[in-house]
Amino acid sequence: MTAPSLTAAQVRADVAELLQVEPSSIGLTDNLFDLGLDSVRVMTLIERWRTAGAALEFPDLAEQPELGHWQSLAGVSE
Repeated sequence: MTAPSLTAAQVRADVAELLQVEPSSIGLTDNLFDLGLDSVRVMTLIERWRTAGAALEFPDLAEQPELGHWQSLAGVSE
């Protein structure tokens, strides 16, 4: 098995891409649903991150929709 290739910067960039904002505009504790992320986009992110080696589930991300929390669940940090 190969090592996960996901990084904190990639998580941030992927979220920003779907929100159509600059990555630096997303704070670690911002509620990503309040910023416009929806469940369909979250599933897109989960599939992308699973391909990169992260074992993530929708309920875990939806419970605390914050960038910092998602990075932690993915096992990466800034």
